[in-house]
Amino acid sequence: MQNPVAKVAVVGSGISGSVCAATLARNGISVTLFDSARGPGGRMSQRREISEDGRELLFDHGAPYFTVTNPDVLSVVTEWESRGLVAEWKSNFGSFDCFTNKFVNTEHQERESKKYVGVPGMNSICKALCHEPGVDSKFNMGIGKFEWLEHENLWSLIGLDRQHLGHFKGVVASDKNIASPRFTAITGQPPPLDLSLAPELVKLHDIPIYPCFALMLAFNEPLSLVPAKGLSFTNSKVLSRANCESSKPGRSSTSERWVLHSTTEYAKDVIAQSGLEKPSKETLSKVGNEMLQEFLSTGLSIPQPFFMKAHRWGSAFPAASIAKEEKCVWSEKKKLAICGDFCLSPNVEGAILSGLAAASKLKGLIRTL
Repeated sequence: MQNPVAKVAVVGSGISGSVCAATLARNGISVTLFDSARGPGGRMSQRREISEDGRELLFDHGAPYFTVTNPDVLSVVTEWESRGLVAEWKSNFGSFDCFTNKFVNTEHQERESKKYVGVPGMNSICKALCHEPGVDSKFNMGIGKFEWLEHENLWSLIGLDRQHLGHFKGVVASDKNIASPRFTAITGQPPPLDLSLAPELVKLHDIPIYPCFALMLAFNEPLSLVPAKGLSFTNSKVLSRANCESSKPGRSSTSERWVLHSTTEYAKDVIAQSGLEKPSKETLSKVGNEMLQEFLSTGLSIPQPFFMKAHRWGSAFPAASIAKEEKCVWSEKKKLAICGDFCLSPNVEGAILSGLAAASKLKGLIRTL
């Protein structure tokens, strides 16, 4: 029988943390999951908005979909598919050249790798994993400090409100900013994790990131002149991609909803002017108008939306991989694992693999305690 005191804290409920937490729980380890957000998902969150006329609008404003090449991840995704948590997004995808104002490489799904989405939203996967038996999820609870108790050989977690959150035999963290000066720049507080606690943590110092803006749009009529439901843009300084939310499986089609993502260069320019702090309504309004104007300038007779709202992903996308071989950062002495897409590859598949690797490290070690 498993030791009931074998408790692990998982910090972060994005796909990497959620996969890790669920995997540990399935192996008989008691898991407490913490996240400062209102619900699970991270970049796989789903945004709920209400239009002026009272209509509910749902947007996958982070990761629009994911692909799978690794057999271990495919096995996991197949199991999710059997549970109704994911489905294949079968549609047309292509690229639009903003210089020539023409579509190129518009292809049907069968010619490309399968694209998977969570059902009925991208956050459905994380929601299910965070509520599996053995996982105690606590939201609206950010971590202010990870304290290592040398004599007890335990971790003590302190909340942002300085509340003591418990002692744990092992800890998993899935936030790339957890030991970064960027955390201080954004929150005004010192990073929760001290890099000097373990030599392995030096990799976490100031991981380079790509910022991005997302623009959520809703239209009363279908964009009939757009031949693809997923687009990448070339020769645009503002837009990198666009995806039609309402064309995904399990979504409402009462209105046509799109999410546009900006280029990194555009986002960097905006942040250089407005700073890393939470963007003002004026900044987001300006960004929204500029991104919409770029979309309208494609010459595709796109109507004015009845709803639009911009969101900033300030440090969401890693520009480097810090643990390609190990797939996670691991301190065996401290029983501390750091996982996320920044460890392996900057996508959902990389995050899943990193979460599985972190769980493997911890479950193997804690079983021996």
